[in-house]
Amino acid sequence: MQPRNMSMSGVVDLAAVKAAQEAKAKAEQARAETARQGGGGAVSPASLVIDVDEAGFERDVLQRSAEVPVVIDFWAEWCEPCKQLGPLLERLTAEYNGKILLAKIDVDANQMLMQQFGIQGIPAVFAVVAGQALPLFQGAAPEAQIRQTIDQLVQVAEERFGITGIAVDPDAPQDAAPAEAPAGPYDALLEAAVQALDAGDLGGAVQAYKNVLADDPGNTEAKLGLAQAELLQRVQDLDPQQVRKDAAEKPADVAAQIAAADLDLVGGHVEDAFGRLVDTVKRTFGDDRNAARVRLLELFEVVGAEDPRVAQARSALARALF
Repeated sequence: MQPRNMSMSGVVDLAAVKAAQEAKAKAEQARAETARQGGGGAVSPASLVIDVDEAGFERDVLQRSAEVPVVIDFWAEWCEPCKQLGPLLERLTAEYNGKILLAKIDVDANQMLMQQFGIQGIPAVFAVVAGQALPLFQGAAPEAQIRQTIDQLVQVAEERFGITGIAVDPDAPQDAAPAEAPAGPYDALLEAAVQALDAGDLGGAVQAYKNVLADDPGNTEAKLGLAQAELLQRVQDLDPQQVRKDAAEKPADVAAQIAAADLDLVGGHVEDAFGRLVDTVKRTFGDDRNAARVRLLELFEVVGAEDPRVAQARSALARALF
């Protein structure tokens, strides 16, 4: 597997003035809150490399990215190049001494995260800075190129977001664990849904999320989880080649376009999924148009209302309808 371009061209999106200002403000607020709660102290060197799963992704990656750039290593036990890249990334993380944090994600155990990031092959390396995700490279790569990429990542974090990393104390306790917050009223059900997803029990995950929403219809985590689980449930038995063939040969077949849009989204092609359904809405009427519209709204739930691609697609949908 050949590595992709190792440049930080993906940072161009982060450099947009408005996005950068908003992300920097959020990062500063998060750091202030961490300091207020007595956090943000020095960590042990061993704490710079962590294993992350879907349940802890928001806490361990998104929230931590407000104080240190988080490099994500997507790997699997059966992946031979991963066994070469992983130790190299761990060694470099130690050398950068708090300038970056390395999060290791086993794709076999965390299929949802793999799909959300649009991973096509492993090893794949991403970064999250101030809650903003960007691709770094895919496949094995020379150490010198990886160092250059990390240097650029650290520079972007410092210059655009004021993120300078975390202090490292070689004598800090390695096994210290943060106190757990009290369990909320639906934590057990939400955890059951995550465990069902990890086990491949999509029906069980769907039901668990529905159980939460039955009592708390506005629960954001359950709404997002349900939309994602239902999407995975819809595509699990599809033949991708046949679906693509049907969609290409039958542009007027709404069911074919809807199925292809589902596959687009699972594959990480968000704009393609949205564009396909907006185009379907434009050229259909009655029940067919409504079916395409409803599925598009469901896919909005999967991606999340704060994603700018959702806002753009909503505007396109409005123009198509009115």
